[in-house]
Amino acid sequence: MTLGATALAVAALTAAALPAGADTGNTGSAGSAGSAGSAGSAGSAGSAGSTGRTSQAGRTVDVQLLSFNDFHGNLEPPQGSSGTVEELQPDGTKKTVPAGGVEYLAQSLRTARKGHPYSITAAAGDLVGGSPMLSGLFHDEPTIEALNKLKLDATSVGNHEFDEGRAELQRMQNGGCHPKDGCYEKGKRFPGTGFPYLAANVTDEKTDKPILKPYTVWKKNGVKIGLIGLTLEGTPDVVTADGVKGLKFHDEIETINKYAEELDRQGVKSIVTLIHEGGEPASKAYNYQCDSPGPGDGISGPITAIAKGVTPKVDAFVTGHTHEAYVCTIPDPAGNPRMVTSASSFGKVYTDTTLTYDRRTKDIVRTSVKSANHAVRRDVPKAADMTSLINRWTKLAAPVANRPVGHITADIPGRGAGAPESPLGDVIADAQLEATKAADKGGAQLALMNPGGIRSDLAYQASGSEGDGVVTYGEAFTVQPFTNLLNVVDLTGAQLLTGLQQQVSGPNEASPRILQVSKGLTYTLDMTKTGADRVIKDSVKLDGTPLDPAKTYRVAMNQFLAGGGDGFPVFKDARNKHVGPADLDAFLAYLKAHASADSPLTPPKADRITLVK
Repeated sequence: MTLGATALAVAALTAAALPAGADTGNTGSAGSAGSAGSAGSAGSAGSAGSTGRTSQAGRTVDVQLLSFNDFHGNLEPPQGSSGTVEELQPDGTKKTVPAGGVEYLAQSLRTARKGHPYSITAAAGDLVGGSPMLSGLFHDEPTIEALNKLKLDATSVGNHEFDEGRAELQRMQNGGCHPKDGCYEKGKRFPGTGFPYLAANVTDEKTDKPILKPYTVWKKNGVKIGLIGLTLEGTPDVVTADGVKGLKFHDEIETINKYAEELDRQGVKSIVTLIHEGGEPASKAYNYQCDSPGPGDGISGPITAIAKGVTPKVDAFVTGHTHEAYVCTIPDPAGNPRMVTSASSFGKVYTDTTLTYDRRTKDIVRTSVKSANHAVRRDVPKAADMTSLINRWTKLAAPVANRPVGHITADIPGRGAGAPESPLGDVIADAQLEATKAADKGGAQLALMNPGGIRSDLAYQASGSEGDGVVTYGEAFTVQPFTNLLNVVDLTGAQLLTGLQQQVSGPNEASPRILQVSKGLTYTLDMTKTGADRVIKDSVKLDGTPLDPAKTYRVAMNQFLAGGGDGFPVFKDARNKHVGPADLDAFLAYLKAHASADSPLTPPKADRITLVK
């Protein structure tokens, strides 16, 4: 069943009307070039030396900036390991903490705002897209409703905001019922966001004008903070071609500098950039001290070059995309440390940053900036309005979501597997091979699955009342929400080897994207080497036979991968394409065939890729 068909099966109803959102939202700071850096305790960064305050009463005011990123429609607590964070303990050990769920996120943010008359809430993209069924079934209208209730002031776009194309993103902003599925609740029209989506580096390729606002200015009692929002320039590499058709994505540094200068000319000297691009911290603990032993030493990845290249007029960055948690200071071009934060994903963490605003200079006192990440714990009271929202949409989704589609003997880790090859990745690749191996279905000999398309684990004991070990349609949808069509294509052995090498080289060298492979395909990945050499050529075998560079193989993959997505351009050179079923349908068929109540599915060993590290 496709997403549209499923939604129509639920009801033709409209989304509930929501509050217009706070009119004092948005953040930023065009910092002074002479400001100094910061340091702090584990999980936080703060002032090192002078606080930047003066004895003059009312000269400065502290502005609270609460931020998060990569929410991906996770209204309910994420399942399995996807719903936990690592917490660094005082003795150096790590503790696993259950986290996430919009009922708890709302309560955490509302508690954090108390005592802060100047408070901004902002996000760094991917708030929708790749969402669990409760939101994805309704084209993420429930998530927009929840974000409005959270009093979000502004967010950048992320790559997933383009999953359903430009028109759907603009509908999220402006409101109106879905053009195909209509309205979901009788008498209610989807109102759109009560906050601006910012897309500074996304322009119409014909007009060269931004498709949405590039920035916004938060104002209160004379305090002005500019927020510039943008996504990664490489968005077309991680979104289907249809999703970005007619759009251009521009260089991040050039775009930020352009609009920081524009804000500065308007007298807005305090600027924060919300950017859907991120980095990789040295530790996975959300409260890791990123500036130890020195500023920025604990982080790597694309955001470091961006932060080092952007004008000192920008005082802080709220980032995302990598689903990591960090609070770091990275030197700006003048050599002054500048705060860069990220809050994990799925609403499991939020960041609390203090920006000290100088009323005379209209700038942020960079030496006074402090920031810390906080887990969204589930041991606090639930926000009642979010519980009501979840219950309302759950009732609408129930006829479809609660249908049993399979049975498992134990958790099958996917998104949270913590290893290059995941058991659920193997299951999905096998499902795609099985759906396409017949001669009239494409004749596939093997299948490849991109890891980013696996959005969750399959939990043995999931939330709800379906019973232990039962997999529901809603749970399967949460794992595979994109309804990508499967393609079966011709690739030579040489092209297939190049594809495996592109997992760990080129744009994927710093942050490898390890494809999940179907049964029969085996090879060794040696991470002690660099680039393409990490794939040991002689180890690549199909059904025990070494890969033949000159031979043609029939390979199944989703349309996103077949279009070169996730940094696999070699797949665009494939020939003789056969279009098969949607990936979700293949997954459901596999569960039906291999996961019955009498013979439930056992997690595979995930031993197809031999890892050397």
